[in-house]
Amino acid sequence: MSSPTTLFRATSRAFRVAQTTKRTFATSRPLASQGRQPSHISTPPSSSPLKVWPILGIFALGSFLFKKIVDRRKEEAAYKPQGPVWTQHQTIASPLSKHTYIPTMPAISNLGATTRTSPLWSPDNVTVLFVLGGPGAGKGTQCQKLVADYGFKHLSAGDLLREEQDRPGSEFGEMIKTYIKEGTIVPMEVTVQLLENAMKASMEGENNKGLFLIDGFPRKLDQAHAFERTVVPSKFTLFFDCSEAVMEKRLLRRGETSGRADDNMESIKKRFRVFVETSMPVVTEFESQDRVVRVNAEQEPDDVYKDVVKKLGERGVQPI
Repeated sequence: MSSPTTLFRATSRAFRVAQTTKRTFATSRPLASQGRQPSHISTPPSSSPLKVWPILGIFALGSFLFKKIVDRRKEEAAYKPQGPVWTQHQTIASPLSKHTYIPTMPAISNLGATTRTSPLWSPDNVTVLFVLGGPGAGKGTQCQKLVADYGFKHLSAGDLLREEQDRPGSEFGEMIKTYIKEGTIVPMEVTVQLLENAMKASMEGENNKGLFLIDGFPRKLDQAHAFERTVVPSKFTLFFDCSEAVMEKRLLRRGETSGRADDNMESIKKRFRVFVETSMPVVTEFESQDRVVRVNAEQEPDDVYKDVVKKLGERGVQPI
C-alpha cells in the first residue's frame, strides 16, 4: 500500500491538473463569443468539460483514504494493552474455541510455578508417583485401591480444579470452568499451585513427609518440568494404557449418572485428542528415562490392580 505522503502528493497533482483545465475553458469562452481564436491558446477539446469531474472524484477519494490512514495510525499509537488476558496464556494450554468468551485472566505471575527456581521439597522426604492414562482409563478406581493398601495420599488434578472452580471467591473459578467445558488444559501455573497447596495441607503435622499419588497430572511436558523444578521430583509414573474405544464406552456410561460437564461426546473427543497430542509426549520422555510403569488398563479392575501391585513391587514399593 502507498504511504500517506505519496497518496497526498498524487491527489494534489490531480487537483492542480483539474484547476488548470478549468481555467483554460474559462479563458476560451469570451474569445469564442467574439468569433476570434487566439493563436496562443489551443483549441479546447470538443467534448464536454464534465470530464473534469472524474479527476475531482479521484482527488476526493485520495483525501478520504489519506485521512483514514492517518486516523488508523493515531489509534495504533494510542493503544496500550490493559493487562494480561487468557489468550496470552494459550501457549500453555490447548487453544480454546474461537467462539469461546474469554474474560480477563487473573494474575498468575506470583505463583510458585512461575517464581521458584528450586524444588520446595526433597524426594527423600516426599515421594510422588504421577498417574497417567487417557480419560476413562480407570485411574481413579486404581488410586482408591492404592490409597487403602499403600497409605498414599491421592490428589486428583481434575478434582482439585473442579473444587477450585466452585469455591466461593476463587480468582481462578471462571477461567477453570471455561477450560474444562472446552476439554482443554488449564494453564500449568494454576494446576501446579493447587497441587502444592493440597500437598502442604496434607503434610501438616507430618514433619513435611508424604507419599502422594497425583492422578491426571502432568498433562503436558511443561507441567512435568515445572512441577519437578519447583515442587519435588517424581519417583516414576504409573501409566494406564487403554484403547480409545474402551475409554469412550466407559465415559459415556459414567456420563449417565456423573453429571460432569465434560462427560459428553463432544468433550470426550476433544479430551482424547488433547491427551494424545499433549500427554503422550510426557509418557514418551519419562519412558526414555526408565521412569514409567505401564499397565494394561483394558482388563477388569481387579486384574488391573494385580498387575499394578506386581509392578510396584518390582520398583521397590510395597504395601503397608
